[in-house]
Amino acid sequence: MEYTAKQLSDLLGGTVEGNPEERVSRLSKIEEGTKGSLTFLANAKYEQHLYTTGASVVIISKDFVPAQKVNPTMVRVPDAYQSFVRLLEIYNTIKRDKSGIEQPCYIHDTAQLGANIYVGAFAYIGKNVSIGSNVKIYPQVYIGDNVSIGGNTTLFEGVKVYSDCVIGSHCTIHAGSVIGADGFGFMPNTNNEYKKVAQIGNVIIEDHVEIGAVTTIDRATLGSTIIRKGVKLDNLIQVAHNVEIGENTVIAAQTGIAGSAKIGRDCMIGGQVGIVGHITIADKVKIAAQSGIGASIETEGEVVQGSPAFNIGDYKRTYVLFRKLPEMEKRIKQLEEIIAAFEKK
Repeated sequence: MEYTAKQLSDLLGGTVEGNPEERVSRLSKIEEGTKGSLTFLANAKYEQHLYTTGASVVIISKDFVPAQKVNPTMVRVPDAYQSFVRLLEIYNTIKRDKSGIEQPCYIHDTAQLGANIYVGAFAYIGKNVSIGSNVKIYPQVYIGDNVSIGGNTTLFEGVKVYSDCVIGSHCTIHAGSVIGADGFGFMPNTNNEYKKVAQIGNVIIEDHVEIGAVTTIDRATLGSTIIRKGVKLDNLIQVAHNVEIGENTVIAAQTGIAGSAKIGRDCMIGGQVGIVGHITIADKVKIAAQSGIGASIETEGEVVQGSPAFNIGDYKRTYVLFRKLPEMEKRIKQLEEIIAAFEKK
């Protein structure tokens, strides 16, 4: 990727201050900029780096007034951060612009492949698979029989999609994730031995979902495990059978969700949260990291923390008292000694 400052300005709807023909071919942090790199300034605490950076071009907000001379060419835009994010998206699209079918790979004769797809080496595509246009399937991906994948979706290296699962359009599934493995279903017999309950459902992932690396989403016992439109899942998350996650909910790493839990839309769930099965979490709920959710949360927009979790305001007040327990114990012992001495008299 190589652009002039003028080309960047035209792309972002900005104006150039400096050399419009200054060229850049890579992106960098402002404190690490070197000749030929493009960077940005959006946070005032990094302003000092603007005057020392070696970057050739800096994207900057139009209302910023520098306190010293700025050596790099500046491209002034309405919002420096949003403009740089847009450039990152463009750069990423170019970098991932792969097409064609690499060999060796296996594609069953009954599979239907859309236009302009990429299939990496050692990928496996099973019977009756349907893949939309502009899909990218990286090396060592496994796609089981009867799977459907919508257009403009990317499956990175080593993703495994079990049979009968449905993945929507504009989704991204990162390396090592497993979609549609068996749910954790076992039934004890009279000898306390566990007999497996067949898991014959599937997983449905709707459009614009992103799933981090090494995340697992189990297939339903019956019916479907459902990840609704716009959900964002971090790395190392476990979603059990028959769970449903509502639209635009975001969940951080190492969270575990037990079977048949129903999570509402627009929720925010921190890392290492544990959620028991067969409960319901209302829309717009926020759950702090390392919380344990043992019962349904029925109030929309509630913020909770702790294990077991409860209202975050109450939790903070309780935690203040908890930290004072050693001091309170000492004072109680002192009072007991005073009372004992008084009783002797």
